[in-house]
Amino acid sequence: MQKFSTLKSIPAYLPIVNIDTDMIIPKQFLKTIKRTGLGKNLFFEMRYDDKGKEINDFVLNKTPFNKSKILIAGKNFGCGSSREHAPWALLDFGITCVISSSFADIFHNNCFKNGILPIILNDDIIKELSEYANRKEEIFVDLNEEKVIYGNNEVRFKVDPFKKKCLLEGLDDIALSLNKFKKIESFEKDLKSQKPWIFND
Repeated sequence: MQKFSTLKSIPAYLPIVNIDTDMIIPKQFLKTIKRTGLGKNLFFEMRYDDKGKEINDFVLNKTPFNKSKILIAGKNFGCGSSREHAPWALLDFGITCVISSSFADIFHNNCFKNGILPIILNDDIIKELSEYANRKEEIFVDLNEEKVIYGNNEVRFKVDPFKKKCLLEGLDDIALSLNKFKKIESFEKDLKSQKPWIFND
């Protein structure tokens, strides 16, 4: 997992409430277990028409928003099913930070596990940040300081200390397990000597 520290980008603004995971990545693209290649299908039904042609009016099809690393979204983002493909698709597209006034819990947790920073801010701040998207101006996110800087303004956000550490150090669940490899190896060695019948070698 890539480390997350700071991020500067022109944000893309998608002011739709209750965007569920099926809208983020529809069910027909869930057959793969690979984390790559899903970005082209992100928000598929909003980005493409019935013939598979890009819809020009959709924000992520417009320049410079097609290169945005920050998505500003409506409340209750990521509701619906718990599919982990949703953060995979966002990440593969290039989005590593999502700002909203609220997130679905499972999606919120899945973001941290896949290197995406979900930031919760109140609606008034969301409105202010949306103006930077409309003017195509960059905003700056600093995870270590837990703040978003826009123009001459800055706003603080809160993040769980453990999840913050994982993002800063690029630690997903596998990496966290590997960090305890020596303890796991020692435990298995002791178990093998105490209960050898468990092991078939």
